[in-house]
Amino acid sequence: MADSVLYDVSDGLATITINRPEAMNAMNTEAKVALRDSVQAAAADPAVRAVLLTAAGRAFCVGQDLKEHIGSLAADREAGTGSTMSTVREHYNPIVRALTEMPKPVVAGVNGVAAGAGLGFALAADYRVVADTAKFTTSFAGVALTADSGVSWTLPRLIGASRAADLLLFPRSFSAQEAYELGIANKLVPADDLAAEAVAVARALAEGPTVAYAGLKESMAYSAGHTLSEALDKEDELQTRAGASEDHTIAVQAFIAKEKPKYLGR
Repeated sequence: MADSVLYDVSDGLATITINRPEAMNAMNTEAKVALRDSVQAAAADPAVRAVLLTAAGRAFCVGQDLKEHIGSLAADREAGTGSTMSTVREHYNPIVRALTEMPKPVVAGVNGVAAGAGLGFALAADYRVVADTAKFTTSFAGVALTADSGVSWTLPRLIGASRAADLLLFPRSFSAQEAYELGIANKLVPADDLAAEAVAVARALAEGPTVAYAGLKESMAYSAGHTLSEALDKEDELQTRAGASEDHTIAVQAFIAKEKPKYLGR
């Protein structure tokens, strides 16, 4: 992986760190490719049971690197093409698909500003641990763009269509406290504690019942676009799968023995 994104796997936890602190972790092409490849690698690796997405420096991710972007737009105009915006299809969409669809929980440790695509990456996680000094920015319309990085799907699901429309049509920054009140931040912690708390949450998930977590992610995503009857059938299917897992047997045996279960992730 490139230096702009760091990737590490230890004891079932994949830690992905956006590493362009000098640019507030703005996404240039190298970083987008590296993040896409890292998230897809974590999704495909059977040794990975949970993922922590975080960032170096004082920002989480401010979205597209506009310095690179303006140069690409100028090149497009000169060549008479529109290839610059293919980054949504080639980079942002695969990143968000991998985060949301992988059968393992994803924790975002939001240490600072999350804007544009950075907001999208944070929202695509299953659980967000947020520093109390962090800020979120719905910046798309502010630069005459529409939403990408899954924000049109994740934001309304998290806070409702009306509030999402307000934030997207009238782009602004909002605090970590407001993010918590809206339901975007799952856990709000002092900035100095962010790194340790995010790791602790992600580590707890990496040590948990992996098959059950995969079923929970799949069932919640499925229910968003299906009827109650269809969702009940999906729950039946996924519960049957979870019930056949070794982890379920371990959990029941530990409950009877009044012991803490030690899950195997299968």
